[in-house]
Amino acid sequence: MFMKKRCILGESSGVRYINGILSWKGVQLNVHCFETDGVLIDTGAQSLLEEFKPFFANADIDQIIITHAHEDHSGGAGFLQNEYGLPIYINDMSIEECAEKAKYPLYRKWFWGKRQPFTAQPIEESFTSRNCSWSVITTPGHSHDHLAFLNNDTGQLFSGDLFVHPKTKLIMREESIPTIIASIEKVLALEFNELFCCHAGYVKEGRQALQNKLAYLYELRAQTLELYTKGCNSKEIQARLFPKKYPISRFSSGEWDSIHMINSIIKEAGTP
Repeated sequence: MFMKKRCILGESSGVRYINGILSWKGVQLNVHCFETDGVLIDTGAQSLLEEFKPFFANADIDQIIITHAHEDHSGGAGFLQNEYGLPIYINDMSIEECAEKAKYPLYRKWFWGKRQPFTAQPIEESFTSRNCSWSVITTPGHSHDHLAFLNNDTGQLFSGDLFVHPKTKLIMREESIPTIIASIEKVLALEFNELFCCHAGYVKEGRQALQNKLAYLYELRAQTLELYTKGCNSKEIQARLFPKKYPISRFSSGEWDSIHMINSIIKEAGTP
């Protein structure tokens, strides 16, 4: 059975975007990249490159900024650099990783393809585009190198994978719910309303959406720690709070699972 691919093009509040969608055996994944004021934010996946090429060809961009090095966000960077000679900026802790052959599990290569090496430059705490100034916000939790970008002139936040869904049900093994909470709190201290998420897309009431997610994560943390102090172990807490199982957990051999949410909360609390 072959992977099904489709793309959706659109524009919201002056931001052009492409959303690539992959489907296979009950698992559906998607990723956006955005173009605004001469800036391309993220580059999609190598497996979607042929579908994204017309969007790139029609884009009017001077520079590329990448939220984090995961292959669904950086997979088109090598092509764009070779084809158009565009400068690429990323968190400096990921520059060496991006310059090398990508190493990640086979199932991720199946969905997202094999990200080709590219040369990136370190992004500073701020940058400018043609008409706007931007703030760069360190927002770890989903990945150690994760960044969000705030257009100070439009009040639009490009949040990478910080939002994704208001009620997260599973995360990758390397992720940390307490760290994600801290990153959301950090972003909510800034002035913005509209949000552009690399998976959820355009969220008009972005501030409210992130506030709702933060409230959900607060409640999840409280419930987890209450059950843990009553003597429940991680698996028992998972069975109580996340009884539903998702195909991606099986397909990823557990790299994606709700148990990682529970474990990260317990670990951060430091309870024995």
